[in-house]
Amino acid sequence: MATKQCYLMQFLLVMFLLLMKNQATITDSPSPQPQPSGTFPAYGATPGSLHPQECAPRCGARCSKTAYKKPCMFFCQKCCAKCLCVPPGTYGNKQFCPCYNNWKTKRGGPKCP
Repeated sequence: MATKQCYLMQFLLVMFLLLMKNQATITDSPSPQPQPSGTFPAYGATPGSLHPQECAPRCGARCSKTAYKKPCMFFCQKCCAKCLCVPPGTYGNKQFCPCYNNWKTKRGGPKCP
């Protein structure tokens, strides 16, 4: 009986150490760096800087390289209507538009492309 408890304690200790190692690895990873802001126009890339009628052209540019244009345009325009902002470029750069970046689906994934 004592050996089972010993094995259980060793198992728990090993699991705890693995968990702590993974936690340290996750927290030590570098965060992605934003692209230089000089390469993108500032207009439309900051929260509230667009008018609702300007969303379609901005989303057209944002979704231009995806294979899923219809869903990309739908969600991009929905996000633009709420945030009045579309991040520059065709992918990423969401740090320029926090509202666009922080709107999540029910499952916790990104709502905006």
